[in-house]
Amino acid sequence: MTLKAVLFDFNGVIINDEAIHAELISEILLGENLRILPRNYRESCLGQSDRACLTNLLALQGRVADDKTLKRLIDLKTSLYRQRLESLETLPIYPVADCLQQLQQAGLKIGLVTGAVRSEAAWVLDRAGLASYFSIIVGGDEIKRSKPDPYGYLLAVERLNRAFPALALEPANCLAIEDTFAGLQAAKSAGMQAVGIANTYPFHMLQRCSNWTIDSLADLELDRIQDVFARSGAI
Repeated sequence: MTLKAVLFDFNGVIINDEAIHAELISEILLGENLRILPRNYRESCLGQSDRACLTNLLALQGRVADDKTLKRLIDLKTSLYRQRLESLETLPIYPVADCLQQLQQAGLKIGLVTGAVRSEAAWVLDRAGLASYFSIIVGGDEIKRSKPDPYGYLLAVERLNRAFPALALEPANCLAIEDTFAGLQAAKSAGMQAVGIANTYPFHMLQRCSNWTIDSLADLELDRIQDVFARSGAI
């Protein structure tokens, strides 16, 4: 089996913005007369889409939001997120450019599978000068089911095959890079091998659910991973 594509998560892998998301979600729900605890955010939101996050947190308070309410809250969150990042002198991007360049030079397709709103992620990548590396983006507002469901990763395979028919991509040809348990579960449920990067959870915790675990993208040993794919194939 050959490694053909690497699919990245966004929040916690490309950009160090989980604290910003937590603050904005808390601010938005405060406007709905709700207070959330930090542990509730971590348990209900890390690795998941804004829709899933808000749905989960509202449910904890005994509230059920209809689609119109969820859209209003998500649109507000997206607007506030853009404003917050525009106010920063430098975006809190992890050191990812060297890794992306290495993957591109190796002839691998690169995609993004995120719970963030697609326009939000695309705007950050463009502003950070990283957009040209990514062939496709699957955003949280485009998926039917949030991570840990594999839907987003399977949709990424479908889109890459549409964009590059000769690629003949299968999930087993893909490597996912994730920072959360929900993300790792989604990738592995899709039939992909997964790298856990210790940006959000400790290294030893990610080891239990990753094929590889790294402290940073600088530690990604592409040659070794390609060799494992060639020798052992899919999980």
